Amino acid sequence: MDPPGGDDMNERRLVVAGFGALVAAVTGYIAYRFIAAFTVAVFLYYSTRRFYTSLGRFRLPKRVRAVLTISILAVPLLLLLSYTLVLVAVEARAFVETYPVFEAAPDGIAWFEGLDDLPEPTIAGIIEAYRAGQLDAFIDFAVEQAAFVTSIVTGLLLNLLIVSVVTYYLLIDGETFRGWLLRFDDDDIVREYLEAADDELEAVLFGNLLNVIVISVISIVVFSGYNAVAPSVAEVPYPALAGALTGIASLIPVVGMKIVYLPLAAITGIGIVLGGDPAPLSYVVGFLVLAVVIVDTIPDLVLRPYFSGERTHVGLLMLAYIFGPIVFGFYGLFFAPIVLVLALTFADTALPRLLGADPEPDGPPESQTRLDRFG
Repeated sequence: MDPPGGDDMNERRLVVAGFGALVAAVTGYIAYRFIAAFTVAVFLYYSTRRFYTSLGRFRLPKRVRAVLTISILAVPLLLLLSYTLVLVAVEARAFVETYPVFEAAPDGIAWFEGLDDLPEPTIAGIIEAYRAGQLDAFIDFAVEQAAFVTSIVTGLLLNLLIVSVVTYYLLIDGETFRGWLLRFDDDDIVREYLEAADDELEAVLFGNLLNVIVISVISIVVFSGYNAVAPSVAEVPYPALAGALTGIASLIPVVGMKIVYLPLAAITGIGIVLGGDPAPLSYVVGFLVLAVVIVDTIPDLVLRPYFSGERTHVGLLMLAYIFGPIVFGFYGLFFAPIVLVLALTFADTALPRLLGADPEPDGPPESQTRLDRFG
């Protein structure tokens, strides 16, 4: 026989369970809807956590350290993007002035015809072009596509906001989140798994950032050194920018850096051929050899194993980088390695314990001392 008030208690538990299920469903939907932003935020968290922690020696508050960390990461990327866009505008203007592009242009495309009067890529040049009506074709095209452009820009800004906010709170409240997870600990299984997964995620994702930085530096040095000895007609354009973009492209599996240095070689070679003197093409061949050997092959063979985790096999990690974007889209470049690390770490740590294996004698105490880095 149920005790007095038992039915009321069961009803309350049912209501609480239903409310909890509703909250979980809504949270899961939001996470699924913005999974790309959350995935990038996790990547940025593990990529910048060491720098965030190192700022603690200056006795700065957590919020200040988090803002500085995100700003130091975001500002160079924004400057690089802005610089790239300016150079693209400059080169596009020079291209349309040099080659008969408009003679082959289809009729009836107003904005394309407006390219013939591209202004100087300066604030004063843009203002002068606007006053002269040279931008009317572009403005009309933008108005016609306003809904599409607005949706694209709004989605981009929303995802950037989510990435920034989630990264910020992961940096300052990672320890609090860890404590919440450890409430469900049983015989240190959760603690051991979190410790191992945390170390491996940091090794793999922070390794990606290190790889980008190292490849960028190597590429800039190689491209600039090549330009120092090559004749002007065989120089690669913008070696510093090309080197930075090569480092970023190294995140893309298989093709990676090739999408930068192969077009560079092609553009330089085409210019030489059009000039009528094919002799400098030997320098372009030398550039390709330097790019393939020093920029692409050697770092991939020598550095990548050091930037990979201890538990995750390099081959499996490479497959995750290859098939992640194919299965999930762009964010799969980060999402697939995260899932792989979590799955392999679970199989290596938590699964044996759940199946009845005894814990390693020196496991839990050591993990408890290292787990502080999770926050």
